[in-house]
Amino acid sequence: MAEKADAQSPAPHVADSHDLIRVYGARENNLKDVSVEIPKRRLTVFTGVSGSGKSSLVFNTIAAESQRLINETYSAFVQGFMPTLARPEVDVLDGLTTAITVDQQRLGADPRSTVGTVTDANAMLRILFSRLGTPHIGPPSAYAFNVPSVHASGAITVERGASRAEKVVFTRTGGMCPRCEGRGTVSDIDLGQLYDAAKSLNEGAITVPGYKGGGWNSRLYAESGFFDPDKPISEFTQRELHDFLHREPTRMKIAGINMTYEGLIPRVQKSMLSKDREAMQPHVREFVDRAVAFTTCPDCDGTRLSEGARESRIAGTSIADACAMQISDLVEWVRGLDEPSVAPLLTKLQHTLESFVEIGLGYLSLERPSGTLSGGEAQRVKMIRHLGSSLTDTTYVFDEPTTGLHPHDIQRMNGLLLRLRDKGNTVLVVEHKPETIAIADHVVDLGPGAGTAGGTVCFEGDVDGLRASGTITGRHFDDRASLKETVRKPTGHLEVRGAAAHNLRDVDVDVPLGVLTVITGVAGSGKSSLVHGSIPAGAGVVSVDQSPIRGSRRSNPATYTGLLDPIRKAFAKANDVKPALFSANSEGACPTCNGAGVVYTDLAMMAGVASTCEECEGKRFQASVLEYHLGGRDISEVLAMSVTDAERFFGAGEAHTPAAHRILGRLADVGLGYLSLGQPLTTLSGGERQRLKLATHMADKGGVYVLDEPTAGLHLADVEQLLGLLDRLVDSGKSVIVVEHHQAVMAHADWIIDLGPGAGHDGGRIVFEGTPAELVAARSTLTGRHLAAYVGA
Repeated sequence: MAEKADAQSPAPHVADSHDLIRVYGARENNLKDVSVEIPKRRLTVFTGVSGSGKSSLVFNTIAAESQRLINETYSAFVQGFMPTLARPEVDVLDGLTTAITVDQQRLGADPRSTVGTVTDANAMLRILFSRLGTPHIGPPSAYAFNVPSVHASGAITVERGASRAEKVVFTRTGGMCPRCEGRGTVSDIDLGQLYDAAKSLNEGAITVPGYKGGGWNSRLYAESGFFDPDKPISEFTQRELHDFLHREPTRMKIAGINMTYEGLIPRVQKSMLSKDREAMQPHVREFVDRAVAFTTCPDCDGTRLSEGARESRIAGTSIADACAMQISDLVEWVRGLDEPSVAPLLTKLQHTLESFVEIGLGYLSLERPSGTLSGGEAQRVKMIRHLGSSLTDTTYVFDEPTTGLHPHDIQRMNGLLLRLRDKGNTVLVVEHKPETIAIADHVVDLGPGAGTAGGTVCFEGDVDGLRASGTITGRHFDDRASLKETVRKPTGHLEVRGAAAHNLRDVDVDVPLGVLTVITGVAGSGKSSLVHGSIPAGAGVVSVDQSPIRGSRRSNPATYTGLLDPIRKAFAKANDVKPALFSANSEGACPTCNGAGVVYTDLAMMAGVASTCEECEGKRFQASVLEYHLGGRDISEVLAMSVTDAERFFGAGEAHTPAAHRILGRLADVGLGYLSLGQPLTTLSGGERQRLKLATHMADKGGVYVLDEPTAGLHLADVEQLLGLLDRLVDSGKSVIVVEHHQAVMAHADWIIDLGPGAGHDGGRIVFEGTPAELVAARSTLTGRHLAAYVGA
């Protein structure tokens, strides 16, 4: 009997039974009471058309609740400094682990933020140079371009028995270049753009935006008493001109009000030049581009570092040289350092730099400003922080990690996702690319459609089950675009000669016009440098990139595209009232929430709360405004419509509005038919924002369209619709130039320009020009070999 008991396997421990994340009754955004069970320590991919509810389930439900529960473990004081997270609309969420979200939000555009500072690489290099650099100049801060040098002296009172004063000198050695303050560039202001010297202040001499028309900004100078406001600026004395342009802040009474007077130049520098250019309003950005020239700092030659930091070297290399190296070269330099006193540091630094190379970012340098990275590059930089992490049994959540990756690089990314899983982590990936869906242990397919037509689970199981499931994703999973039998003939050429931006090697190329041209190559091969550096957006060129749309939660597709203007006018005309009533940012706004639809309550040291406005019930308008109708609908009901529904509504009948119908038609053309007109822009994905920009620019008169990865965020089934749109643009006489990795777009092109052969200094050359059929036949490049495998040639 005893022997039999020994032969039995031990009963599993109850702690090992929690191997599922259970979601029951999820109703965030468009989710319709969704229930799923996700296996832990496995790779689960969430698929479905754009707008089907993937992000609502993964980010807004699972990751958001995990983050909220973690935040609740902190003290009320600490929570006061954290973002407010409401509990997601879900009945049961069970089996959650700590979630780390690796999204595609761009890294901060602060001029002092670089690839080195957002990872640990720069900090480790500074410690290395403070230990081994000769001449020795000080601690790690002496090599930091974000730390200024400070020298101070004074007297302090020391009490040891009898009190006495002692002189103390304080010194901190920083690595910041004093001229450019660690920015690498200095700004030179064109005074002719600030004021018209022939006019007096009362005649409107100041031409800076916001300083015209008798407002407080212009009255500050006209009524300051430092100069005669009726005298032309060209006749100012030297003292008056100094007070006008350079005077330091001075408290004084102007027009009976206590104000601070300050010279025009420092005032403009603080209010405009210190801000992120992309965050400026268009007219202010245009003024800054016109009035300010940014040039490389002559003192530090753009390295951002002080003279001492530049002259301290290890084996003949300064920290500025190390940060300027391509990371793949910097790894070799670090490998060559053999110094036992810092061996653990060298090992850690080498591992971090090797992670860059492994993830396909070896072509970057540590000095590269983080604001210049694409969404996909930013996501992979964030990934580096987690690859060496000691955490296990964590949930990693990825948002389309293959964005911006060549098919060759996708294989590397797949390996990294599997490595994270094999360390014992749960990996959740929102993805459209079949190459990544194919490696999943578990697939959750949402749909069947987008917006209100989505929000249900169509399939749950393994990849083979998905193929046989008959869902939209299953049917299109093995879709392969075929090469075109005939290609269009170009109507002319755009000559590019001697292109040398970034890593381009004096490139000469003729980009054909009147056809669909695809520019491809591995990540970092020089595609964007060629397109954006040699085909500048200007007269006749419409450039649609992936830079984020700036906007508050008040901005939505209707306001961004200009659609709201014809809608407001149609409502006003039908009801014989003012158009301003139908704006939630103007006269029609609900007085309680000021048209935001939600009320923010600040709870002092605790986290604030956003709650739906009780008076308007989130509709954003006054009750009296909602009594006005157009075609039987009020303005809040119209803004709640999807683009597809609104296109029908404004296309015929009483609500027929041609101007609105045209804009809605363009939104439907780019595959955004599922978006609701009033959805905040802050909730859109990167791919949706780009397509929203494309729809807006389709009305432009440009003859050349430059698109940067328009398939980002597109489902396999929607790529066909995008190809149809590109064809329509070309057939209407436009030239379309697309930077793209998606093989379906390559196969559909009339002409392909392939850059490479590698990334960074291993790229920057044209390795192929010709038709897709010629590229497949030659198989002479990485792209050619992958495209040949894709089309089955």
